[in-house]
Amino acid sequence: MAQASVSTTAISPNAGTPKAGPATAAVPDPWTLPLDKIDPSRPELYLNNVHGDYFRRLRQEDPVHFTAESAFGPFWSLTRFDDIVAAETNTKVFSSEPSIIIGDPTDDFVPPMFIAMDPPIHDVQRRAASPAVAPQRLSELEDLIRRRAGAILDSLPTDEPFNWVDRVSRELTTQMLATLFDVPFEDRYLLPYWSDVSTASEAVGVPADMAERQRILMECLAYFTRLWHERAAAEPKFDFISLMAHNPDTKDMVKNPLELVGNLMLLIVGGNDTTRNSISGGVVFLNQNPAEYDKLRADPGLITNMVSEVIRYQTPLSHMRRTVKEDVVFGGKQIKKGDKVVFWYCSGNRDETAIDNPDAFLIDRPRARHHISFGFGIHRCMGNRMAEMQLRVLWEEILKRFDRVELVAEPKRVLSNFVNGYDEVMVRLHPKAV
Repeated sequence: MAQASVSTTAISPNAGTPKAGPATAAVPDPWTLPLDKIDPSRPELYLNNVHGDYFRRLRQEDPVHFTAESAFGPFWSLTRFDDIVAAETNTKVFSSEPSIIIGDPTDDFVPPMFIAMDPPIHDVQRRAASPAVAPQRLSELEDLIRRRAGAILDSLPTDEPFNWVDRVSRELTTQMLATLFDVPFEDRYLLPYWSDVSTASEAVGVPADMAERQRILMECLAYFTRLWHERAAAEPKFDFISLMAHNPDTKDMVKNPLELVGNLMLLIVGGNDTTRNSISGGVVFLNQNPAEYDKLRADPGLITNMVSEVIRYQTPLSHMRRTVKEDVVFGGKQIKKGDKVVFWYCSGNRDETAIDNPDAFLIDRPRARHHISFGFGIHRCMGNRMAEMQLRVLWEEILKRFDRVELVAEPKRVLSNFVNGYDEVMVRLHPKAV
C-alpha cells in the first residue's frame, strides 16, 4: 500500500492528546454569581468537573440563558432535555452551518463536514458513509472486537498501577478505527492523534498553535488522499473511505481537499471520543459507586443497560452549537437571526424534569437509553450502536478476568468545553481467583 509522507515512528499511543492544565482562574460558586454573569462555556469548569452546579442553576432559574460576554462571543444556552430535543429537530430554524462548536474559527482553515451541514447535503453525505456501521456490519465485527479486547486485557500488568486511558480506552478505540478506515495496523495511532489535534482548538477553549494544527491536518489530508485514490481504483469495500470513494454522491469529494479532510476528521472524532471517554468513565463511575460495582459483579446481565448509563453519565461531547436562521421566540426568549445557540448535552442528561434522579449512577436504571449523549434527530451519532457494542464487549471480557478494576488516584480530566474526557485514569487490576 502506498504511504503518504507522514512519519509514524514518532507517534506514540498518547501523542497529540490535549493535556489537562491548571485552571486559568479560580472557579466561582455559580449560586453567588449574578445570573447574567454565568458563563457555562469556561473550559476550566470541565477540567475541574464543577460544571454541574452551573447547569443546575440555569435549569432551575433560566433554562434558555443568554451569555453576553465570553471568550467565544455572545451565545444562548439550552440546558433542559426537552428544549434541546425540540430545537435539534427544528433544522429549518436551528442550522448546523457554519459550525457545530461554540467558538468561531480563528483562521481561514475551516474544513466543511456533513455534521455542520443542513439537508439535503447532510443527508446525502451521511448516507454514503453509514453502511460501515450498519447493523449487519456490526454483527460481523463483534468477534473481532472481542478478540482485540481480550488481547488488550491479557497484556495488562497485574502487579502495578497503570493509566487505563492509554492502555485500554485509547488502544481499543484506535484498533477499531483502523478497521473502520482500513488503514495499515501499524499506522493506527495516527487516527487518535489526528482526532486529538482536530478537537484541540481555541474555539473550544484549548490553547493551541493553530498554524501547527493546520499543518498537521494537511498531513492528514495527504495521507487520506492517497488512500482515497487507491480505494477508488479498487473493488468497493465497507470501510469509510471506500464507501465514499465509490458512492456517486461523494466520489468527487477528493476534488475539494478541505471537504475531504473535514468529513474524514468528523468520522474519526465520532469513532474516537465517545467510546474512548466512556470506557474510561465506566471505570471511574463504578469505583465512585461501589454498590453499583457489586450489582455488576453479581449480575453481568446488567452490562448492556450499564453501557447506556455510562454514556449518559459521561456525556462524552458536552455540547453542539447551532446558528439561528430567522428570528424566533423559544422558551419565552427572543432569539435573533444569526445568534449562536448551544445545546448543552451534559446538562440535558442531568435534567430533573426529564430523567428521574439524574445525578445518580444506576446501572439498572429503567430506560437507560433515554439520553442525548448521541444527539437527536438527523444529526444523531451515526456510530452510536458501534460505541455501545464496543463498551458491552469490553465489559463482558473484563468481568471474565478481573474481580475489580480499582481506581487508585483522582482522574485527570481534559481541558475543553467540548470533549468531556480524561487524560489519566490510574488503576490497579485485581484478577479473579482461580
